[in-house]
Amino acid sequence: MGNRSLAIELLPRTIRSSTLAPASARGNPPAPAVRQQASAPFQAPAAPAKPPTAKPTIFAAAPSTFVFPTEPFAAPVLSRSDKIVRLKTLDEQSVSPCTKCRLHETRTRTVFGEGDPDAAIMFIGEGPGEIEDQVGRPFVDEAGQLLEKMINAMGLKREQVYICSIVKCRPPNNREPSADETATCTPYLLEQIETVRPRAIVTLGRPATQFLLQSKLSMSKLRGQWQSWRGIQVMPTYHPAYVLRQYTRQTREAVRSDLKQGLEALGMARRPRTAE
Repeated sequence: MGNRSLAIELLPRTIRSSTLAPASARGNPPAPAVRQQASAPFQAPAAPAKPPTAKPTIFAAAPSTFVFPTEPFAAPVLSRSDKIVRLKTLDEQSVSPCTKCRLHETRTRTVFGEGDPDAAIMFIGEGPGEIEDQVGRPFVDEAGQLLEKMINAMGLKREQVYICSIVKCRPPNNREPSADETATCTPYLLEQIETVRPRAIVTLGRPATQFLLQSKLSMSKLRGQWQSWRGIQVMPTYHPAYVLRQYTRQTREAVRSDLKQGLEALGMARRPRTAE
C-alpha cells in the first residue's frame, strides 16, 4: 500500500460523559468461634472443624480486589477457525445473557465487539453509546465514523482490525462505567484479547487507557507513549468523541502521531495521505 496521511476532517459533535463512580468494598465475615469440648483424662480437646476450602474465583470479596494479570500469555495462539468459535461461544453463552451487573437492567442489546480475529491491531473503547446499544455493534455513531476514518487513514479497513470496549452494555446517559461494572466485565475483555492476540492495542480515551495500564495518570501524560501489557504493545490515544469535542489541529495531529507510531512499530508505515 502507498504512504498515507492521517489528517482527519469531520464536523465536531458534543458527546456526553460523567464521572466515575467508585465501587463499594465488602468486609470479610468473622472467623467461626472454636468450641471447647469436655475431655476424658489424658485426652486432648477436639480440634475445631475447618471451613470448607473455597473454590478459586476471579474476584475476591469485592471487584476492587481483582488481581489484574500482567504476565505474558502462556497459552499458544489459536488457529483462525478456533478463534472464531471461541469468540462466538463467549458472546452467545456468556456476554449476551449476562446479568452480573446493573447495566443489564437498562440495555437494549449487548455489544460484544467485531473485526478480524487475526487482527494485528485491536482498538479498545470504554463502552457502547446509544446507537451501539440499539444495533449491537461497536463504534457506529459519529465517533465511530471518525474512528473508521482514522483506521482508513492508516491504510487499513475496519474489517482488518478488531474493535471492542471495556464494558459490553451501555451505561445510562453515556456516563463512564463505574469501577464495579468495569471489574465485572473484565474477564470478557481479557478473553477477547487473549483469543485475538493482537500485536498492538490502541486504547481510545482515558477510561480504557487507565484500565488496561492500571494507571491513574492523566490522558495528556499517557497518550503517545508506548506501553507494554502482557507482551503486547499498547498505544494510548484520544477517544474519537474527545476529538470531536476538541476539534483542533493540535488534537488531530496528536492522534495522527499516535497512530503513525503504531504503524511504524508493526512495520506497516505508510506514506501520508489525506483522509477522504
